[in-house]
Amino acid sequence: MKYRELNNTDGLSALGFGCMRFPRKGNGFDLDEIEREIRYAIDHGVNYFDTAYLYPGNEEAFGKVLEKIGARDKIYIATKMPHYMMKSTEEAEKRFNEQLGRLKTDHVDYYLMHMLPDAKTWDALCERGIDRWLEEKKKAGLIRRIGFSFHGSSELFVKILDRYDWEFAQIQYNYLDENSQAGKRGLKAAAQKGIPVIIMEPLRGGRLASNLPDKAIQIIRSETKCASSAEFALRWLWDQSEVTTILSGMNSMDMVEENIRIASMDLENSLTEADMGIYARVIEEIDRKMKVRCTGCAYCMPCPAGVDIPGCFSAYNNSYIDGYFNGIREYFMCTAMKNERTMASQCKKCGKCEKHCPQSIEIRKELTRVKRRFENPIFKLGTFFAPGHLKKKQ
Repeated sequence: MKYRELNNTDGLSALGFGCMRFPRKGNGFDLDEIEREIRYAIDHGVNYFDTAYLYPGNEEAFGKVLEKIGARDKIYIATKMPHYMMKSTEEAEKRFNEQLGRLKTDHVDYYLMHMLPDAKTWDALCERGIDRWLEEKKKAGLIRRIGFSFHGSSELFVKILDRYDWEFAQIQYNYLDENSQAGKRGLKAAAQKGIPVIIMEPLRGGRLASNLPDKAIQIIRSETKCASSAEFALRWLWDQSEVTTILSGMNSMDMVEENIRIASMDLENSLTEADMGIYARVIEEIDRKMKVRCTGCAYCMPCPAGVDIPGCFSAYNNSYIDGYFNGIREYFMCTAMKNERTMASQCKKCGKCEKHCPQSIEIRKELTRVKRRFENPIFKLGTFFAPGHLKKKQ
């Protein structure tokens, strides 16, 4: 495992374990499988684990596994608190103590303001005394480093950087997002201030690993030495010295093993001009196919009308990438075959989802397009005979 430092004495592993997509079993988490993957990751040098207050049951599951294997002193825990839940220092104190209890720890190594949108929001938090509260926690040893996660423009990101003496930041960044979100401009601005940057969505919710167009896959296979599309994406990130740690939402042992293998290579400044040309060609192929730039983060959920927004967009994109039949089959299975329907046509256009979307997707508009593409007379006939509908009739 390689380790990177930027004004940072911790020595963070180049690969971080993103806990949002822990493997599940039935209606809950597969704790045995989670333990197996975490043990392997720690044994092979991964020392940064990222979770959040908002990930349902996630902090608690991670805390149980970590306590069982007795590895707290071998790793750094990163977790997040939604800024809109910190209405007062008393509220922050209550929820922070709840997090410590879930994680079964007496301190958090890396504490983030979750999805901090702009400098004005941070200013408002400071007016409530949240900055002083964080510093008090740090002085007491309950929080070691203070940072924020961000989805938005590079301009807004840079303004937030200038508002506080941040110790790290987390951004969405990958070869499709080089010039969107915080982007390369934001990455370099943080590095100039000596702020370590943690990368989320390096594979855009897995789409850069498993849902590339055929032509893009052919280019990667024939013109690179990469063993997979995931390696192709991760190499682009680890080539950049400003990147400290890449979070991967690993939920299988195959993913853990592959990512650790890649993270053990000397990849900094390894890409040539010819290599970058290959990335440009792959991006061209992806842009031809992808209709909605959804990463599947589910920040838009739950939908008041019951729409499975990420599921709808996944099927919609896949209908262009993998063919219409595969897309509509996925759509039918993920929306109509449930006891509680989750189809795009259920959208009431309230707009709540758009307020929380990190990608600034016009969700209501795109759901209308999903409905038009999939919910034709044949689809509607199929939904009539789906198990959920028949169960309600009975």
